[in-house]
Amino acid sequence: MPRAPRLAGTAVVALLFLPFLLPAEAVPFVVLHGIGDQCANRGVAKFTKLLADWSAADGYCLEIGSGTLDSWVMPLEQQADIICKKVKEMKELSGGYNIVGLSQGNLIGRAVVEYCDGGPPVKNFISLAGPHAGTASVPLCGSGIFCVIVDALIKLEIYSDYAQAHLAPSGYLKIPTDMEDYLKGCRFLPKLNNEIPGERNATYKERFSSLENLVLIMFESDIVLIPRETSWFGYYPDGAFDPVLPPQKTKLYEEDWIGLKTLDDTGRVKFVSVPGGHLGISDSDMMKHIVPYLMDETSTSASLAATWYAIKEALGLTGSNTGVLLQSST
Repeated sequence: MPRAPRLAGTAVVALLFLPFLLPAEAVPFVVLHGIGDQCANRGVAKFTKLLADWSAADGYCLEIGSGTLDSWVMPLEQQADIICKKVKEMKELSGGYNIVGLSQGNLIGRAVVEYCDGGPPVKNFISLAGPHAGTASVPLCGSGIFCVIVDALIKLEIYSDYAQAHLAPSGYLKIPTDMEDYLKGCRFLPKLNNEIPGERNATYKERFSSLENLVLIMFESDIVLIPRETSWFGYYPDGAFDPVLPPQKTKLYEEDWIGLKTLDDTGRVKFVSVPGGHLGISDSDMMKHIVPYLMDETSTSASLAATWYAIKEALGLTGSNTGVLLQSST
């Protein structure tokens, strides 16, 4: 007799019981979305739910103000302050939590790690397409009256007080041939990355290097972040647009301004490259590169979760790609 029905029945039984084998009290996580997106959008909501389902951890997408609009026009310092206040108020996070950042949301998450006095400890930081070393181009906005306003702001001096106060991406736009103005006028990234000589803060380095794991996911066909290697802290050398330096060859890494080298030397940085455009991550890559770090015991729990996912995949209950993150420009 054919064995397929029996195997399918066994798989269904296993599918029903495997979720109960996953850890009951996994560390909670928060999702910080990218620019032009919001927690209420179907993509981010689905992404958060999938990670929660697969990891058996409680997941929360934390919104800032109005979401889409404020992600463009609210200064990143202010956005980070709002998230800092929220995580301190959430009793669910009091014992520690993990951060999953999407593009611009990674910079807000890192600011919370480095600046948020009295906040709960961040254990693992999973970064998808984060402009950690900056970007040499403002993200595409699209069309419409709002984007006309954004384009007008971009045409102003990007490091002017007005642009810095009214356009969030100006806080991490880093033109390698204009480093003097960048260090002098850019209000967010130079501080976050401890780039300003004579003003480097040891506390920022201490807090960032206390992470248990830092997962840096770069998308191989990313054309939003310039260069895409900024997702790994790689960037152009000062004064030129060529070549792109790997993270280990940057001054930030070599002089260990924020503790990235410390994390890497102790095996706590995972440099991950996945196929796809900006934030276009597949279900299988989510399971492989994100879910294990949302669980209490990576090895055992990841194995159970992977088995659960494999069974669902065999039964045709999964899709090949979430298609959930593409609304974010960065």
